[in-house]
Amino acid sequence: MVETLSHKQARRVALAAQGFADKRPAAPTRRHLIATIQRLALLQIDSVNVVSRSHYLPLFSRLGAYPRPLLEDLAWGRKPALFEYWGHEASLMPLDLQPLLRWRMEDARRGVGVWGNVAKFLASHRPFIDKALAAIHERGPLSAGELGLGERGQAGWWGWSEAKRATECLFWAGELTTATRRGTFERVYGLPEEVLPKAIWSAPTPSRAEAHRVLLRRAARAMGVATERDLRDYFRMGLADARRGVAELVEAGDLVPVEVRGWDQRAYLAPDAKRPRGVKASALLSPFDNLIWFRERAERLFDVRIRLEIYTPAHKRTHGYYVLPFLQGEAITARVDLKADRKAGLLRVLSAHREPEANAETVALLATELRLMAAWLGLAGVAVAPSGDLSAALAADVAGH
Repeated sequence: MVETLSHKQARRVALAAQGFADKRPAAPTRRHLIATIQRLALLQIDSVNVVSRSHYLPLFSRLGAYPRPLLEDLAWGRKPALFEYWGHEASLMPLDLQPLLRWRMEDARRGVGVWGNVAKFLASHRPFIDKALAAIHERGPLSAGELGLGERGQAGWWGWSEAKRATECLFWAGELTTATRRGTFERVYGLPEEVLPKAIWSAPTPSRAEAHRVLLRRAARAMGVATERDLRDYFRMGLADARRGVAELVEAGDLVPVEVRGWDQRAYLAPDAKRPRGVKASALLSPFDNLIWFRERAERLFDVRIRLEIYTPAHKRTHGYYVLPFLQGEAITARVDLKADRKAGLLRVLSAHREPEANAETVALLATELRLMAAWLGLAGVAVAPSGDLSAALAADVAGH
């Protein structure tokens, strides 16, 4: 018989899989960061820096105030443990996933699916592409601007220059990789064989089917319990590939079919998923956090509708521009629209809203987390604007400390 999980059980399994059932370390180290990234499988990269660039935030949510240079060293140091590529979106991932994503690089080279424009550009600009590759081969890692090739940005392709279009297409096709990032977050491109460790670059390429099975297995481990659509979304896989991979993993016993009360789709449990009796988390979540980035799943887990309003006109926003949900225990109990005012040295709460599962402890716990975040960002304090039904109580708590 297929096991049935309650809604609360499924939520706890998901939170534990994402690391929220574990106590934060007193002093997070490189080892803690590596273990957390291995558990999550990837960190989504986003360049918006209103609070902090998003890839820093999931580690803060789970580990607390870790030294940010640790992540930078893991990603772009002399001996990186991570690499950049298209995982969920643009992502930082453990090096061992690189061979498992070569099928996607091949799709980009061939123009399969969404990669049509990439293959078209590579084919139509081959002499230009060869010049860019030759320059990086001769001079070492370079940014698009340092290539000194092609025309400046024009309409389309986000206003990218020809050199930027070339380097990005080569990046997606796996012919270039990220060597480092500059202070402005500018990507510097290098040859994979010169940037990646030899053990990774020379590793055999698994078959497409095997790569999909491993990626789905990693996704299941990261989510604990998930529908087929959840699993497919984690690494943005195609429907047919994911469906075949899930069926093969079920047959092999690497996924266990279960029912979750209230879910209208079959779910799958990672065989080694933890099943805590309770979760006592306290965390601000990036809008791009692995736990909530798939909005359909987030709503199914937490009964809260989460939407990214960055691209919504200001007068039409419900909660704000860069809104972080607050995870309290096992529930999302509040949302805060945050901005790091670096000139004033303040973490500004532009609005604060309560959610239905908020309780008497929400304000104090949220204020504590905001003060921790401010200190982690090098800011002197927290300032709360009078906007939202939680703002008055939150401002009073912040003022009292």
